[in-house]
Amino acid sequence: MKLYTQKYIPEFYTSLDPMAEIEGFPVRPGLFDVHGAMELPGGVNFTVHTHYGTACTLLLFHKGCSEPYARLPFPEAYKIGDVYSMIVFGLNIEEFEYAYQVDGPYEPKNGLTFDSDAVLLDPYARSVAGQRVWGSKKSGSYHARVIKDTFDWGDMPQSTRTMSDLIIYELHVRGFTYHPSSGVTHRGTFAGLMEKIPYLKELGINAVELMPIFEFDETMNARSVDGEQLLDYWGYNTVGFFAPNTSYLSGTDTHQEGTELKVLIKTLHDNGIEVILDVVFNHTAEGNEKGPTFCFKGFDNKVYYMLTPNGNYYNFSGCGNTLNCNNPIVRQLILECLRYWTVNYRIDGFRFDLASILGRHEDGSPMNNPPLLELLATDPILRNIKLIAEAWDAGGLYQVGKFPASKRWAEWNGRYRDSLRAFLKGDYWHSWEAAWSISGSGDLYGGFYSNNNNNYAGYNSCVNFLTCHDGFTLYDLYSYNEKHNEKNGWNNTDGSDDNRSWNCGVEGDTDDPEVLDLRFRMIRNACAVLMCSRGTPMFLAGDEFGNSQYGNNNAYCQDNETSWLDWRLLSKNRELFEFFKFMIDYRFKHPVIRKMLPDAVCGMDPLLTHGINAEEHYIPEDAKMLGVSFAGYNSEIGSDDLVYIAVNAHWEDVRITVPVLECPYAWYLSVNTWGDENGRFVYREGEEVRIDSEFIMHPRSVAVFTGREQP
Repeated sequence: MKLYTQKYIPEFYTSLDPMAEIEGFPVRPGLFDVHGAMELPGGVNFTVHTHYGTACTLLLFHKGCSEPYARLPFPEAYKIGDVYSMIVFGLNIEEFEYAYQVDGPYEPKNGLTFDSDAVLLDPYARSVAGQRVWGSKKSGSYHARVIKDTFDWGDMPQSTRTMSDLIIYELHVRGFTYHPSSGVTHRGTFAGLMEKIPYLKELGINAVELMPIFEFDETMNARSVDGEQLLDYWGYNTVGFFAPNTSYLSGTDTHQEGTELKVLIKTLHDNGIEVILDVVFNHTAEGNEKGPTFCFKGFDNKVYYMLTPNGNYYNFSGCGNTLNCNNPIVRQLILECLRYWTVNYRIDGFRFDLASILGRHEDGSPMNNPPLLELLATDPILRNIKLIAEAWDAGGLYQVGKFPASKRWAEWNGRYRDSLRAFLKGDYWHSWEAAWSISGSGDLYGGFYSNNNNNYAGYNSCVNFLTCHDGFTLYDLYSYNEKHNEKNGWNNTDGSDDNRSWNCGVEGDTDDPEVLDLRFRMIRNACAVLMCSRGTPMFLAGDEFGNSQYGNNNAYCQDNETSWLDWRLLSKNRELFEFFKFMIDYRFKHPVIRKMLPDAVCGMDPLLTHGINAEEHYIPEDAKMLGVSFAGYNSEIGSDDLVYIAVNAHWEDVRITVPVLECPYAWYLSVNTWGDENGRFVYREGEEVRIDSEFIMHPRSVAVFTGREQP
């Protein structure tokens, strides 16, 4: 009995004689230089490689079945070098799933762990089967699907924005809309996020950074704590690097499942919003020697993972294993992965989790010129793609300000987070670091110069943030002195202890109006400073309306109201949302904050730091108040662009002077986080109060002044 239909085989192939047959399927040698599985007229091309393996078998499954209906060993004649490739005819991609088995030596002390019975997921799988319903425990092995790629991107151009022109909004696809208060139809999905695009436009951000959306199994480390089901909610344990997470889909078309994500990305682009993906190339979901074997371990454990001399796993990721990123085979996989997402999903940038691992040698030691980082920095397809490093790892390597290939890479500026968190809550001995950070961290990155060639030196290398998924929300930063991670089940031992937070007098929830007033002022302070700092600002979704995680600073396992955004707070804290909107818009209206402009006509220096008396540019080590001014000529409006931000971290009033401006320019108060007698915190052009010389800054407040020509 034939297992294929003759009509599916093109005449071109039937005219070639002889056509081989394996298990009833007509086959021919395939396309050796095309990794993964690809539909062809009348069949499917399967290409895979293994260096230490001695044999490879293709497994075909009916949809949803755990046992294969066909096993097709690759003939030796279908192998070139380490690459096996075979075209199998008569296959309908809507009717099957596939996987592999690889045989080879089993010598764990030498890093070889082949198991001919292990069912292995294609490392280049474009779609992972069998994981559609979020939270449902996966049974059986991982299979891949072959998908069609017929999406038409039209003539949509690639973004030309530089890093410093972005305002990045970090969000979790599920948590952003899963709470019933989100009001969307498709909660917790790519489609649900698309329903919120009008909100993103109103807020004013122009880039979203999506926490991991590559295929992952949220049930992999599922456990119950006090009756609450805990999952791998964040998704930092990757199963498939080329496949979007099926649990984030609202549709049912399993063979075009990239379409929903592509529609989301195109719609975001159409609305002026770039898409950055948080990618995890430092480890995989296979874990250490106690973890499962479903992909890389079975293909080439010794190639894909950093191993100790006795065959154990180095753990610079904190998750059990570390990808061997500078092995040439792994470098190629990472490059092809990023190229795939750039070309097929039109992604604008990538943020690399624990990126310092990408610069480690195969023995774990740091490299001076890591070939992977250079490869990504110089690749022509990735030429205009934003590359953002989390410039540290769990092995103690901390490279903020000195990440290799920094002229092309941007960095999460951990120094900015730490110094501004400390200074804003009153740790005055961080004043110097705070001033450097607001000014663009020139002591770390240098490069106070203008450029138009997408060179990531200077302020284009610096991503400023006070909050992200890892740590307190902005509301919790001023509501808790200590982390409260008891619900994670580790006796509150997980998560960072160095939060530099302040509860404003009461730990956690309170109805005390004075405490609440102080908390929201501190949040406004943080927002104003972030948006008036040179570099690329990033903040966590929900910070703009006071979202809380109830003091949990490591909510990686909390798929519940701890992590889901509570959209009811948007109406409750509408005033805070409007403040964020104003500050975002203010930043866009004043390019001098974002980058160096030509010299100001008024003669003011391009960038200065200031003390209480603005004419004193030296900041004492324990300054309780500091100021930073930006000045330049904005040719688009034909006038100088002048901004002065003053920060009073003290608990008492401070009388300051503003920098001297030559006539016809004068300073006008645009932002005062303390508020005036009418409860206003911001002043739009035409409503501003002119400040001739002195200004009284009230306790723990921030003021922003705009210099412009007098009417």
